[in-house]
Amino acid sequence: MSYRLPLAGVRILDLTMAWAGPYATRLLADMGAEAIKIEAADNWDLARSLHFLGHETERWYNKSAFFNHLNRNKLACALDLSQARGRELFLGLVEKSDVLIENLRPGALEGLGLTYETMCAARPDIILVSMPGHGKGGPESDYITCGTHVEQLSGLTSLTGYAGGEPRKSGISYGDPVAGIAAAGAVAAALLYRRRTGRGQHVEVAQRETMTNLIGEFVVGYSMNGRQPPRLGNRHRSMAPHGAYPCAGEDRWVALAVGSDDEFAGLCRAIGWPDLASDPRFADVVSRYRHQDEIDAIISEWSRNRTPEEAGQALQQEGVAASPVLSIPQLMDDPHLRARDFFESVSHAEAGVWDMDGVAWRCSGTPAHVRLPAPCFAEHNRYVFGELLGLSTAEIESLEEDGVIGSAPLLTLHD
Repeated sequence: MSYRLPLAGVRILDLTMAWAGPYATRLLADMGAEAIKIEAADNWDLARSLHFLGHETERWYNKSAFFNHLNRNKLACALDLSQARGRELFLGLVEKSDVLIENLRPGALEGLGLTYETMCAARPDIILVSMPGHGKGGPESDYITCGTHVEQLSGLTSLTGYAGGEPRKSGISYGDPVAGIAAAGAVAAALLYRRRTGRGQHVEVAQRETMTNLIGEFVVGYSMNGRQPPRLGNRHRSMAPHGAYPCAGEDRWVALAVGSDDEFAGLCRAIGWPDLASDPRFADVVSRYRHQDEIDAIISEWSRNRTPEEAGQALQQEGVAASPVLSIPQLMDDPHLRARDFFESVSHAEAGVWDMDGVAWRCSGTPAHVRLPAPCFAEHNRYVFGELLGLSTAEIESLEEDGVIGSAPLLTLHD
């Protein structure tokens, strides 16, 4: 059966680095878009340096797990936009593309003379997606942004942590993938708008604002009652019991959530305390919420004698939402994910063979897979400058001699 992926035929120029932007373009490339990652010999994606291999490793910049995860299904070229000839070639690529995504510092493109209006002159219906940390306007528009502080500015961190304790960040730069997902959705919406109207547009996805969107209920709550929500740790605002409980083994846990009387009765059956549901302290949702410490002690006494898998299965059989807390090795060996072929084996010419998470969406009519490993630096120069822009071999070699295009990164950067 032959089919085209949903975004087949859409060409995206990828001027993004690190996590947020590359994740957006990866999602679009997974759905069939031709994403061309543009780096320069003296301005390359810093994610390439996060390889933990030691710089004595040959061509380590092509072997970073972080980079190779975020840039699968893409092509790559090296083009210096600080040179006039580089900008000329770039606008030639804009003319042949549908979307440009960038997460550069606000004003960086404009400082090179590459404004939205300049791009529209090359292609009137171009879609430009900018991903500034704080937005392109406002008093903080020129602030330097890193995903580790977007969580704090968004208000999310103020909600996390344990009761009476300090705020706790998530452990990852949570703002990056959230912004990436939002940007990918914005591209899809802009493409639909262009199909209807024939017009492109400049889309702004401020990372700080996309994170605050995730806690909208607390924003609305504060605007109504003026109260800062308390930190609850693993507990919930209305459900009890709710949390992670210790199991047999070192640092092994089972997580569960009980939201109704029926679910609590199921938990009581699972842990062998059928009379617990008739205890006045636990008779209803409100009573259980007031006596969470007692319930947690009873559950922990039961769970400590079981593995997380045993505890989770026993609870699930009684209709309780529960699951083991998995480590990365356990996740990779998870029988459910393996049965669903969630992980795909990818072979890279320089980095070797590894397993990685598959495509996020499962479309029955257009099933997608990892088609290409992440590109080596400047791997597709010949395709981009030769086939797309029609330059001869001699012209390409001359551009490389002049430093307009490159074949290897300048390793004094990001090392």
